[in-house]
Amino acid sequence: MTYDIPAGARKRPGYFSSNPFADMRGRDNMQKNDLVELRITDFTQEGLGVGHAGGMAVFVKDTVIGDLVSALIIKVKKTYAYGRVMRILEDSPDRVTPPCPVARPCGGCQIQMMDYQAQLGYKQEKVKNCLIRIGGFPETMFAAKAGIMEPILGMDDPFRYRNKAQYPVGRDKDGNPVAGFYAGRTHSIIDCRDCLLGVPENAKILDIVLAHMKKNRIEPYDELTGKGLVRHVMIRKGFASGQIMVVLVLAGKDLPGRQDLVAELGQIPGIASIAVNINRQNTNVIFGEETRVLYGKGWIEDSIRDVCFRIGARSFYQVNPVQTEKLYGTALDFASLTGKETVWDLYCGIGTISLFLARHAAQVHGVEIVPEAIEDARENARINGITNAVFYAGKAEEILPEKYQEEQIRADVIVVDPPRKGCERSVLDTMLAMAPERIVYVSCDPATLARDLKYLCEGGYTLQKVQAVDQFCHTVHVETVVLMSQVRD
Repeated sequence: MTYDIPAGARKRPGYFSSNPFADMRGRDNMQKNDLVELRITDFTQEGLGVGHAGGMAVFVKDTVIGDLVSALIIKVKKTYAYGRVMRILEDSPDRVTPPCPVARPCGGCQIQMMDYQAQLGYKQEKVKNCLIRIGGFPETMFAAKAGIMEPILGMDDPFRYRNKAQYPVGRDKDGNPVAGFYAGRTHSIIDCRDCLLGVPENAKILDIVLAHMKKNRIEPYDELTGKGLVRHVMIRKGFASGQIMVVLVLAGKDLPGRQDLVAELGQIPGIASIAVNINRQNTNVIFGEETRVLYGKGWIEDSIRDVCFRIGARSFYQVNPVQTEKLYGTALDFASLTGKETVWDLYCGIGTISLFLARHAAQVHGVEIVPEAIEDARENARINGITNAVFYAGKAEEILPEKYQEEQIRADVIVVDPPRKGCERSVLDTMLAMAPERIVYVSCDPATLARDLKYLCEGGYTLQKVQAVDQFCHTVHVETVVLMSQVRD
């Protein structure tokens, strides 16, 4: 990878150390257009490579841990800077050629250029390091002989794993409608109808939609002017059922020639639902409030193990069903249910974990803030014949204290699967007050996980098991399942 170095670039002596504390005097002198050499030692949350120069962290896109690069400084902050790769001076031993032709400009797969086994090793270390640095847990807990942390669960084939894709629609330089993904940190669309993380049917569906738009002179939505009709195409596929849903997000009520489009899409095997969603707002939120079904029942079905789920256009459902089975299977194993327990499942979504647990517990209480998700959860319980699961719509930080304080509902096991920001302090406090025998924490962010585990341990729990799961291959994200139990005197 080599780029022309701008004429005004300045090569700065003394900026070539991988030691973050080397040449601290350089911190005050680093400027835009400086040319520095960096050894990449880590990734940021956004997948940018991290190197150090002049005592400052420098974040550089398109790099892999182990690369030695020449980077042009493009932005300088007080304690860090951003750089652009000019040359890779020494390839990391873990650098590979990404199979996707638009991996670099797209940026959705931040680390596809890194060997997959190395990705797994990085994610395992990321979880461990967060638990040590942020959680304050001793490093000895994670030694192999301690047995507290199992090897990360990866995939045999880390491609074609996503059951859902959302494609923005726009125009190319010749004025033709295109669909793909936004380039990193922009709203410029990279033409990519066959993402290698998605299912093969995506490309066929997009080809039909784009051809229909061109034939009927249907304009793609323009964010700058607010004009145009088609904003996004969302596609979901049930891996177990083979059922496919297509949703066109529109900035208006009607789609010209919709019956012809339905007929063409209906020729694709597996098509079970076609709908339009109306979003007239000037926003980057994809879906509006109104969804109109054009074909089918407005949902598809899928199953994980022996539990069937009904999934609507806006339902939350894990995007990697192969790894989801491992993730939820681990949570179920950690819960160690005997059939006598009362279980609380916080941030339960459409009831995926809840219904797994209900087959092995006396009673399950699920809490989720999205009302539509709770409706889905109740329907999913019904179609599976599960009668011992109760679902509440509302904030976990409000529902849990209310049910505990006013109705004295106890908990033998609490399972939490919060958003990236982790649990609210009031939720953690109520969990400690309820004093369940075990807490199973499912997390999508190791940093907030470590913070919350530290608080729970200070409140009387101990860390028992940690299992990382590679739910989002070729990205820097990692899921983790943790088992905690009460400290016994």
